[in-house]
Amino acid sequence: MRRRYAYAGAGLLLASLAAGCGLHSGSPLVADVAPGSIGKGRPLDGVDLTVTSKEFTEQLVLGQIMGIALKAAGADVLDRTGIQGSIGAREAVKSGDADGMYEYTGTGWITYLGNTEPVTGPEAQWKAVRDADAKNGIDWLPPAELNNTYALAINQANEKKYGTKTLSDVAALSKSDPSAATLCVNQEFASRDDGLRGMEKAYGMQIPSSQVQTMDSGIVYTQVSEGKACTFGLVFTTDGRIKAMDLTVMADDKHFFPSYNAAPMMNAETMREHPEIADILDPITKKLTNAVAQDLNAKVDVEGQDPHDVAMEWLVSEGFVTKE
Repeated sequence: MRRRYAYAGAGLLLASLAAGCGLHSGSPLVADVAPGSIGKGRPLDGVDLTVTSKEFTEQLVLGQIMGIALKAAGADVLDRTGIQGSIGAREAVKSGDADGMYEYTGTGWITYLGNTEPVTGPEAQWKAVRDADAKNGIDWLPPAELNNTYALAINQANEKKYGTKTLSDVAALSKSDPSAATLCVNQEFASRDDGLRGMEKAYGMQIPSSQVQTMDSGIVYTQVSEGKACTFGLVFTTDGRIKAMDLTVMADDKHFFPSYNAAPMMNAETMREHPEIADILDPITKKLTNAVAQDLNAKVDVEGQDPHDVAMEWLVSEGFVTKE
């Protein structure tokens, strides 16, 4: 499953959120919200819609963003965010038990559609999954810049010391100063062809196994922040801890890692009946970047805020909706 990108803190958070996030039968989304720049005229007035999501932090926030936006446009929204695992949420949308969710294009292509090789480039990957999934009764609306994929990060002190900005720089460092190119990664990344092995091959890195430590994903962030056990650590590009720990992400300058851009994955029948949903969600999706996601995720995972409140605050601050 693609939830190699799950946040370590999300599991602890979920116990306290379970009652409010519609993990089972769902509950009405409660929000005193009115149209802002989206939903004018309330085109979904009286329409019953159900939103869903997976259970980790980013998905909870994105699910709330979708739900609040649809409610601002007049819909009566049932909140079924927080479904455990990708397959359950996907099947809810496919069967019509839910009308939509934010999903990742790479997850659609690899996990759901069974392809073994990603499509190079965010736009091409989205078009491929959109076209292939149409036969399954799924509509993929245009994707966000938000791309929750693998990356290596470094702390500020080591960035200044070694001057690395890209994965090509890391490869060069592994040859010019081998002892400096130490890595902390999780076990899955260490063993995947689209993880450590593939990255090393694509970039010509020369990092001996003795300089690669495997550990839990959450511990990686702590270790790379301290910068002693490892110079570079595996991160997920929208994780709030990147910002909270002031880490710098190495650019994937050869575009090796798959694209996992967030996009509304909608039930096709719902979209035929209510095509105006695309106009409601598209401006919001266009505003979702890695930087925005890091900030929103940090508010939940680092500051302990509720995903619904975080989503509402962001939508209001961007002028998409207003509070009644």
